[in-house]
Amino acid sequence: MFVDNVKIYVKAGDGGAGAVSFRREKYVPAGGPDGGDGGKGGDVIFMIDEGTNTLLAFRYKRKFIAMNGEPGKPAKFHGKSGEDLVIKVPSGTLIRDAETGRIIKDMSDCDPFVICRGGKGGWGNRRFATATRQTPRFAKSGRKGEERHLLLELKMLADVGLIGFPNVGKSSILARISAARPKIADYHFTTLSPNLGVVRIGEGSGFVAADIPGLIEGAAEGAGLGHDFLRHIERCRLLLHVVDIAGTEGRDPVEDIIKINAELKNYSEELAQRPQIIVANKSDMLESSEVDIKAFERFVDENEWELVYVSAATGDGLDRLVRLVGDRLRLLPPLKIYEPEIEPEEQAIPSARETEIQLVDGVYVVKGDWLYNLMGQVNLDDWESLSFFQRVLQRSGVIDLLVEHGVKDGDTVSIYDFEFEFMK
Repeated sequence: MFVDNVKIYVKAGDGGAGAVSFRREKYVPAGGPDGGDGGKGGDVIFMIDEGTNTLLAFRYKRKFIAMNGEPGKPAKFHGKSGEDLVIKVPSGTLIRDAETGRIIKDMSDCDPFVICRGGKGGWGNRRFATATRQTPRFAKSGRKGEERHLLLELKMLADVGLIGFPNVGKSSILARISAARPKIADYHFTTLSPNLGVVRIGEGSGFVAADIPGLIEGAAEGAGLGHDFLRHIERCRLLLHVVDIAGTEGRDPVEDIIKINAELKNYSEELAQRPQIIVANKSDMLESSEVDIKAFERFVDENEWELVYVSAATGDGLDRLVRLVGDRLRLLPPLKIYEPEIEPEEQAIPSARETEIQLVDGVYVVKGDWLYNLMGQVNLDDWESLSFFQRVLQRSGVIDLLVEHGVKDGDTVSIYDFEFEFMK
């Protein structure tokens, strides 16, 4: 079974709690507090797995939670940090926000990506010792790790996509021109998942081709398997439109081309404009064919497509096809990489959040679990980090909420020990 679209839940580890401890040794009077800090929670990291081309690993497992940090220990020992959780996905996977559908990251030829950061560990009681408070009997709990609901969507990374009706020979052509070994048989819908193959053109050059199955009339509306696989053509720089030129299935190749291109247009106007080469397969059976070849060639010329006659059975014409594809790819732009549609400030704002504002002794105190976690990720001594924090407050609606509670310019606002003068 092919899986290319799945919803998952990910959560980074919580930070460990700080320890409350006092040094007690013989002949060491007034040892003082020595509680260590808690360990940091593990991050959730996405990484490309070059050995897979499906999301099948996510079919049964949909929840991924990183390890929590360990609590602090006596004798000023810190708790152990939680291990990072690495989630491997095929190259070409889009990570989307499940609620909005917007792209967070395109996992295509990129470094590992941290989607959720683990919470910082809490301070042990030794951190709170002062000249006037020499025996603090409290410590801080760790901060919670970030969590998200995500939608993973696989759009294959292939330079060339082989499209066409079922049983026209797409898989056979791919097997002939590459090292791919797709399942091939003489009946409809043999191919139930896209197949990738690397095609060599001389020494040190080549391209990646994908056999895209399941395209039939109505595919853009979900008929057959086409709705599941049309998305995989979106990255392809060039389309090889394979037709049965001999009409062995009783279909007219001209009508096949018209119908498939109509499905491409219904799915995406941009996709319909992608360059195409018409690949007339089964040319070895033309003598017994009733197809009007002249009308077919006239139709191709009118649409300004290039035409190559091939036979996957005998191999005729395939070398010319490969050379032609290589020449055309050198003139085309590189594979499409999708830009993030969610900015870092938006990623820091959880969809489920509660914000509480109270007026205490003339100070507007702002509280909320999500704000508490956010404060642990912000360096208030760094200008860029502080600016990021201000943008998050604006986009999350905290500033508007303060105004609703009557805050005016010059009033003092406190967010977990961070105080500032409000300026709208």
